[in-house]
Amino acid sequence: MDLTYSAEDRRYREVTRRWLAEHCPVPEPVTLEERRAWHRQLYQAGFVGMGWPREYGGQGATPLQQAVVADEMARIDAPPPINPLGISIVGPTLIVHGTEAQKQRYLRKILAADEIWCQLYSEPNAGSDLASLATRAEDRGDHFAITGQKIWTSEGPIADWGLLLARTDSKAPKHRGISCFLISMRQPGVEVRPLRQITGSARFSEVFLTDARVEKADLVGSLGEGWAIAQTTLSYERGGSSLARVTRYAAAFQQLVRATRTLRRGGRPLLDDPVTRGKLGWIYADLEVQRYAALRVLSALQKGEGPGPASSITKLSYSEFEKRFMELALDILGPWGQLMPEGADAACGPVGLPGGSPTIARVATSSGEAGTWAIAFLWSRAGTIYAGSSEIQKNIIGERVLGLPKEARADRVRA
Repeated sequence: MDLTYSAEDRRYREVTRRWLAEHCPVPEPVTLEERRAWHRQLYQAGFVGMGWPREYGGQGATPLQQAVVADEMARIDAPPPINPLGISIVGPTLIVHGTEAQKQRYLRKILAADEIWCQLYSEPNAGSDLASLATRAEDRGDHFAITGQKIWTSEGPIADWGLLLARTDSKAPKHRGISCFLISMRQPGVEVRPLRQITGSARFSEVFLTDARVEKADLVGSLGEGWAIAQTTLSYERGGSSLARVTRYAAAFQQLVRATRTLRRGGRPLLDDPVTRGKLGWIYADLEVQRYAALRVLSALQKGEGPGPASSITKLSYSEFEKRFMELALDILGPWGQLMPEGADAACGPVGLPGGSPTIARVATSSGEAGTWAIAFLWSRAGTIYAGSSEIQKNIIGERVLGLPKEARADRVRA
């Protein structure tokens, strides 16, 4: 893939930059309806679902055009769309595995944020070992009845629909008895309980399902194909949205550099310290590696290729990078990196510094949530667990990418 910008790409960047300058909301949207309204502005401008097929509301945009929009949004710290799981996971999964009726029913509503989506995969005893899930889907003739418990459900408190994995055949081998469903979160039998996190916010939830109804038309694929479909879903989660993460890292890096110009140590700006400059240089070099890896994934998606097991390489790389990045950031910032928002519910608010300097007070986390560097550090620890832990990614890389026998993986696959 040629990653140089053509004249057309440069013009597209100029148009995107002008649009964002004219429309980016100030102050930042806070309420659900404000966030939804901003999302719809982005969608109407053609900046949501850019790589989706045009027949389902997408733009058929090139990978570089998608990169341009992500870069320009990060450059001005524009608020992200409100429906990330629907756009990056559910929609692409339906495009690959859904029926035409499902695509017509759900895809445009995902893009327009008319319906917010969550992902109902993990359970208390089935996280990285997802095939051990115990939630049951019982065939009741004209519908399925779902009973079980899910946990760590992102966007659960605001979701209208969920992409669900449930066991439909308890006698089949555990990978073969799982099916995939689309389930309404706004019905009797679905109870959502927000989970308060160490950051102070409640972006996750646990979900209790008691005879919750799923229509037969909302079975994705065939019975027993849930595990194969989940691999598509997880590969998008592990690789398909990686460029957006890179742009957040880039914005955080620029903020870190500005902070080192402001803070002083030994009477000189922190940026003049050669050790600090070396750490910043390492972050920048590794950031560029992440950027081009993300563009490679986008290129494959644009050509109609699913991310596949190689997406585990991308996921392992960016989650471990983010952890090291935030460790170095707090090391550079010292006590200023320990600031937390005032109040448990202030995770999205800026914190001012002495002298009126806001340069290190606010940074986007891997979740897209804005907060302090301390919150970003806490979020970075989660990155090596969600969407499959780093240990699971190493196993996938060893077995499915490198072709190593299972008994050799632990000795030969390293981060």
